[in-house]
Amino acid sequence: MFPIEIWITYTLACLLLVISPGPDNILAIGRGLSQGKLAACLSGAASGVGILFHILTATFGLTLLIQTSELAFIIVKLIGAGYLIWLGIKVLRSRSLINLTPTDKQPLTSIFTTGFLSAALNPKPGMFVLAFIPQFVNPELGSVTTQMLVYGVWFALLTAVGFALMGIFASRLTGWLHKKPRIINGLNIGAGLTFITSGLAVAALKQR
Repeated sequence: MFPIEIWITYTLACLLLVISPGPDNILAIGRGLSQGKLAACLSGAASGVGILFHILTATFGLTLLIQTSELAFIIVKLIGAGYLIWLGIKVLRSRSLINLTPTDKQPLTSIFTTGFLSAALNPKPGMFVLAFIPQFVNPELGSVTTQMLVYGVWFALLTAVGFALMGIFASRLTGWLHKKPRIINGLNIGAGLTFITSGLAVAALKQR
């Protein structure tokens, strides 16, 4: 059902997507810088669960509904865009996404929730999943649903591990950044602007 050559090609394509800059891996990197390896791993896992949410909705039809219903598409798009823009404004105002002060650390539940919502409320991954994964599915090899789920779970796992590793690597820079407050401030501004830009990009999405 899963030819090795197709699996390798699919995995390489997924890895290219994982390392592409975006709000979710920036979240994991920010958590790694602020709160260390555990927070980075949790943020990465939350993004993976968010991707898994899109996989399940794509497999069982909700994403298709968003593609075919203009009202559903607009509602989901505005919710996702609004959340990312709100997150960006919050980061710009508080400058707390990357904060090396121990007293300002966020609860792990908050880190997970933010990571999950950032991925799950953004319709772009869902639209992408619906367009990307079916290219590797072959009805002649077995159940389409099973193939969608297996490929999707693998993508979600690669996302979680990839983002976590980015955050863990970033956490190694904490000691150096303690002496560079201007860089920390700049990273927060850059992260906030990235969230706002991503939100605006989502708001500009058109139904296909």
